[in-house]
Amino acid sequence: MSTTQTYTSFAVIGAGTIGLPILAALATTPNVSVILITRPSKDTKSIPVPVPVVQVDYNSPQALASIFLAHKVQVVLSTIGPAGSGAQECFVEAVKLARESVKLFVPSEYGFPTDGEKPGEGMLGEKQRIADVLQEVGIPSARFFTGLFIEWVPWLFGYDPKNNDGTDKFTIVGTGETPLSLTAIEDIAGFVAYVLTTLPPSSLQDKVFRIQGDRATPKEIAALFNAPIEYKNGIEGQGEMGEFKNHLFSVVESGAGSTGWDSKNQREREGENQAGSANGFWAGHAWRTVSGVYDISI
Repeated sequence: MSTTQTYTSFAVIGAGTIGLPILAALATTPNVSVILITRPSKDTKSIPVPVPVVQVDYNSPQALASIFLAHKVQVVLSTIGPAGSGAQECFVEAVKLARESVKLFVPSEYGFPTDGEKPGEGMLGEKQRIADVLQEVGIPSARFFTGLFIEWVPWLFGYDPKNNDGTDKFTIVGTGETPLSLTAIEDIAGFVAYVLTTLPPSSLQDKVFRIQGDRATPKEIAALFNAPIEYKNGIEGQGEMGEFKNHLFSVVESGAGSTGWDSKNQREREGENQAGSANGFWAGHAWRTVSGVYDISI
């Protein structure tokens, strides 16, 4: 494939929070074909994007590879959530079997940076392990670090922006003084679709894209909403969801909530690897901020 060419055939695996928006962004890109791959148990009647939907067992590399080959897929995007991270190894194996067609794999990142994390250790380390596997087997990949979804702010901090009577408190675990990267889901989807369809393969293969729509500390976000803060040592009584929130708070407090975080050296990266360094690939785009998403006048 010439470096002047761009990818035109895609498969999106997963139809969740980030999968559907990416699917929609690709589907509206001219001269691009895209299919959606879901589990057999997924109800596809509610899929709002008019693209071919193929249901298959995620644990069958052979079945997945057959789909990739049949549709001449060049780029496979995994968008499955943390609970399904184990299936990504099957996706990698499927790509190996379909190397005749597939040239790039986009693992499910779409969050805090994972490069430099200890492979297999915790949620971030598991994503780094998949990246290591891809490198070991020689499959080119593109990784997208986005920070926290702006749309997740109310969920993580337990605050309803519509309730501004002072009774709803903005929950912070930690000091709340460490800045994190935040990006709107719509911007993430648009950016992923844009760079995958406009950049040549040589600019995508084994590359890391660090984007950032907004940057603020938890305390600064609370101030945007003019919300009273309630500090806690941890989130209790919410089961696995509470544990997930505590994990995210821990990551943010450590500094690793920034897409420019260098986990090996425990500091912010600078220059071409700093937070938001990849924003420039989408020239002229107006990135949404926390205040913009929630229509807050500043």
